[in-house]
Amino acid sequence: MNAPHSSSPLAAVQMAPKDPILGVTETFNADKNPNKVNLGVGVYYDDNGKVPLLECVRRAETRLAEKPAPRGYLPIDGLPDYDRAVQALVFGTDSAAARENRVVTVQALGGTGGLKIGADFLRRIAPDSQVWISEPSWENHRALFESAGFTVNTYPYYDPSSSGVDFAGMIGTLRALPPASIVVLHACCHNPTGVDLAAEQWTTVIETVVSRGLIPFVDIAYQGFGEGIDADGEVVRRFAQAGGPVFVSNSFSKSFSLYGERVGALSVVAGSGEEAARVLSQLKRTVRTNYSNPPTHGSQIVAAVLTTPELRAFWERELGQMRERIRDLRRQLVEKLRARAPRADFGFVMRQRGMFSYSGLSKSQVGRLREEFSVYAIDSGRICVAALNSRNVDYVADAIARVIG
Repeated sequence: MNAPHSSSPLAAVQMAPKDPILGVTETFNADKNPNKVNLGVGVYYDDNGKVPLLECVRRAETRLAEKPAPRGYLPIDGLPDYDRAVQALVFGTDSAAARENRVVTVQALGGTGGLKIGADFLRRIAPDSQVWISEPSWENHRALFESAGFTVNTYPYYDPSSSGVDFAGMIGTLRALPPASIVVLHACCHNPTGVDLAAEQWTTVIETVVSRGLIPFVDIAYQGFGEGIDADGEVVRRFAQAGGPVFVSNSFSKSFSLYGERVGALSVVAGSGEEAARVLSQLKRTVRTNYSNPPTHGSQIVAAVLTTPELRAFWERELGQMRERIRDLRRQLVEKLRARAPRADFGFVMRQRGMFSYSGLSKSQVGRLREEFSVYAIDSGRICVAALNSRNVDYVADAIARVIG
């Protein structure tokens, strides 16, 4: 007689909770209301409610198609032209750290991939460190570093009473952290609040990070959506000039509208060229054990655009148009809410930058928006301003005015 089979190890697997952002889209997709609006997902849409195909991308793809080539494996650290173009964009063409070969860059699977590579690498070289993220922060920041084995804490950031930054709380916490603490910082267009630090506040943060011997991990997923390409990258460049190690994750999902290509990078600023070479060797080891090497197509597009003057000009113009359109949508939303709910002050939305806004809506109000109007947002009240358009902004303003009474 055969012995009874033991129960499958899969039998005890529990259903995971829905992702707080992607789960909203799943519910939105099942909604039958023709007026439904999804303000939850972090995607830039044009006025037709579509993800745009940028002209610079279309032209780059045409050029690549005219010269077809075999698709062999890329190097572990990615397409060399792409890595160099990333360094020039993020750190500036006159970067002393890049000239001195103190910056190393590896192509990653989006900005998330850059964070993942950095988290895994840091876990090996600084296993006793803890990670500090802003309160609030992008939900995946906590998950990525916890999955790498870190304890993740928060530093104060958003102040609901002023709809601004609790800078005293933030800097007070950073000044009390032990050396080698890893501090995750948003370079611009803070996700989820849209509230950024002022230049003089960044000066204090950088001085504190350097003097305390902290490890800054700068996430710059929205370069060009705040004030402009160079202005938004200024924080990274200041960190690179200040001395000490700097980790930088960047993404082209939003700025190139290449969401599905997963094009990003991790860059690390080291103390010397020799140190940088050792760091790169270990980053490549980390990549090798994660996904071996990155895909080709998206990095070729970005590299072509960033290094071809004609295509670069197209991109900068299109990115500027996206940036200005978001600002105009903020203005429209504020003005329409002022007309519909004059006792409510949404002026703070105009002071925020980038794709997202901490709207000030409560969880119950977000629930009413969803249940009564099929307007979807994150429970925290975060909305994606870039999901508004000329056909839905009045409907959204009407819905918000109704739920805030």
